[in-house]
Amino acid sequence: AENLVYDLHRKPCAEGNPNSAKLLKSIRFPSADRHRPRTHERAIEGMPEVVIYSHHLFKFSETFIAAQAEQLEGCDVLYLGRDRVGAGPSNAESRALCDLPDQRSWRARIWQVLSRDPSPYLRLLDGRVPTLIHAHFGVEGVYALPIARRLRIPLVTTFHGFEATQTSWAMLRSGHPSWWNYVLWRRELAQQGTLFICVSEFIRRRVLALGFPEPRTIVHYTGVDTTSIRPTLGRSAVPIILHVARLVEAKGTRDLIAAFAELVRRRPEAELHIVGEGPLEGELRAQADSLGVGTAVHFLGARPHAEVLKLISTCWVLASPSVTARSGESEGLPTVLLEAAACCVPVVGTWHNGIPEVVVDGVTGFLCPEHAVGALSERLSAVLGDDDLRTRMGHAARLRAEQHFDLKRQSAALARIFAKVSQSPSGGLP
Repeated sequence: AENLVYDLHRKPCAEGNPNSAKLLKSIRFPSADRHRPRTHERAIEGMPEVVIYSHHLFKFSETFIAAQAEQLEGCDVLYLGRDRVGAGPSNAESRALCDLPDQRSWRARIWQVLSRDPSPYLRLLDGRVPTLIHAHFGVEGVYALPIARRLRIPLVTTFHGFEATQTSWAMLRSGHPSWWNYVLWRRELAQQGTLFICVSEFIRRRVLALGFPEPRTIVHYTGVDTTSIRPTLGRSAVPIILHVARLVEAKGTRDLIAAFAELVRRRPEAELHIVGEGPLEGELRAQADSLGVGTAVHFLGARPHAEVLKLISTCWVLASPSVTARSGESEGLPTVLLEAAACCVPVVGTWHNGIPEVVVDGVTGFLCPEHAVGALSERLSAVLGDDDLRTRMGHAARLRAEQHFDLKRQSAALARIFAKVSQSPSGGLP
């Protein structure tokens, strides 16, 4: 009982606990020119303007970016990127290179990707000089760096996962010029970036191993909105295992389908619903058919975030059997785990990187070794077959989400981090 209480109330190492608080207090940012350009008028009036930089604004798979930004109280937020691939928040102000007629041609787009030329972005800003830039993903960080350098403002970069875990060779072989530039200019980002935020302790260790400075590299959990994401009164009539993921090797979907094929021998009424799309979809469909579970495995494709939340709230258990891919790609801290916790849904996952920072084994769900198909099947079956266990784990998960991963609380902490960065006399870039 004492261990249970400790596990539920222990604080992950994020902003607000002693470890990260000490790091934050000791940060010494790169020096900046005293004579910076005039900041945006609203920032002068006391409301700092934060640019949220992402190459593809408002992607279905990156809803956490806007969710976090919209909770930054006291900050004026401007979204900046190459293009928009989804609908942003109703009140969001965004500017993208596709807004500029001379940036819509393939030639212009290729040149911008290869050169990292900040000039088009400066034209989009039209004289506005924000307080700081917050780039999501290390790849975006190397593209935001020239913009921040020209404006002489701080650059904060958040590392989410793949950019910290994939090998340089895998990124160079990817065929993505942006990834090539990330490998080529990563050291410059490490030297000149103001602050580096990691979404889990595991990602911080990997980022440090890449050569980023320890004093300016901290952990901050993004969180989810536990006020709006709440448990529903009922679950589906059929026992549903839900898996929300890009269909790539690192998500462990192959292992999940194999485990499900074992599980249905004991629980033939169970179904596996897979939300997401990716390059392995054809192979995974063929695997399900070959194992005789093709009719029980439902590939739902990419779905809007609101619909994904409904699917989470009505499933019996969320499966997240992530693994380390051959390329080195692995998870940071999947947001869907936090959303499941907020919905009182237990998680069965793997002892993989950031997952144990969310899922407390035996308390809020179960964890098993990577590629342990038999253990994965047994733990999923245990959750499906025990209503009391499922309810107990779900309530424990909700409590943990409220205490350690609440979006409003975490965003308030992030706003304090931004304030420290922007108010420091040495908070800009050289």
